[in-house]
Amino acid sequence: MTDLINGDADEALLARVAWLYYNDGLTQSEVGNILNISRIKVSRLLDEGRTSGLIQVRINSRQQGCLELETRMKQQFGLSDCRVIPESTIEDTNLRVGHAAAQYLMQKLKPGDSLSVGWGETVSHSIRMLGYTAQERGIGLYALTGGVQTYVEGMREANWHKNVNIIPAPLVVSTPELAAALKCEPSISTLVSKALEANYKLVGIGGLSETATVVAHGYVSASEIDPLRRSGARGDILCRFYDRNGEDIDLPLHDCVVGVNLEQLRNSKQVIAAAGGPTKVGPILSAVRGEIIDILITDEPTALALLDAAEG
Repeated sequence: MTDLINGDADEALLARVAWLYYNDGLTQSEVGNILNISRIKVSRLLDEGRTSGLIQVRINSRQQGCLELETRMKQQFGLSDCRVIPESTIEDTNLRVGHAAAQYLMQKLKPGDSLSVGWGETVSHSIRMLGYTAQERGIGLYALTGGVQTYVEGMREANWHKNVNIIPAPLVVSTPELAAALKCEPSISTLVSKALEANYKLVGIGGLSETATVVAHGYVSASEIDPLRRSGARGDILCRFYDRNGEDIDLPLHDCVVGVNLEQLRNSKQVIAAAGGPTKVGPILSAVRGEIIDILITDEPTALALLDAAEG
C-alpha cells in the first residue's frame, strides 16, 4: 500500500468510502459531501483500495472471465486452470493481467499458505495488489530467483514486509562457478526448495523484443535479441530462454542465473503464468507446449490468438 493508506484511520475512511460508493450506489461527489472530503480524494482512495487489494470487486455473471474461451484453452492445451479477462483498449495489458492474477490468488490462497514469485512487470503488479490479503492471511512469500532489488521494490509498495523470503544473491552473476557455489549455499538452496514447495508459483513470460524485461534490466542487450531468435529462442521464464517446444536453449547465460530452472518448474504443481499481448503469443504457446506452466492468466485477444495458432 502507498502512503495514502498508512494507518487504521485511513483504512476506516476507505471502508466508509467503499461502502457508500459500491453498496449504496452514491456518486463520488455525494460520498465526498457526506464524509467532508473532496471528490478527488474519494477517487484516489477507491483507486488505491482496488490496487492494494483492500477493495475486491466481485462480478456475479456467468460470462465473467470469458468462460467459453477458458474451457477451450484448458481442452486445447491441457491446462489445469485458465482465466481469461475481457479485452480493453484503454488500460495497460500487463497491469490488467497482473491484477487478474492477484484476484485469482485471492480466491485460492488459504490462511497460512505460501506463494513463490518470479520477477517482471506483470508479476510486480500482482505482488502490489496482494499485499493486504497476504498480511491478513499470513501468506508466506518466496522468491524464485535472485535479484533482491527487483523484488524489494514491489514488496515495499505493497507494504508486504512479513513472511518474505528473498534469495540473497543477484539474478545473474559474473561466472558459472560463482552461480554454482551460491546455489550450493545452504541458505540459498533451502530458500529455493521452499519456493518450489509453495502452494502456488507465479511467473511472467518474456517475449523476444528490444523492449523485453530482460533487456530493460540489462541481463540481455538489445543487440542479442536477433541472435537469440536465430538460435531458436521463443521466450523466457525466470531469465531462462526456451525454444518453440518449451525446451531449454543452450546458452552460457543460463549457467550464471541464480534461481529455479525450467525443469524444476516443469516438475512443480500449481505454476501460474500471467502474460498477455501480441508479443507474448509465441512465448506463451511454447511454454504450454513444453508443460512449463499449468495455469494461465491472460486476456481475450491473446487467448484467441493462441487458439488460432494451435488450431491453424
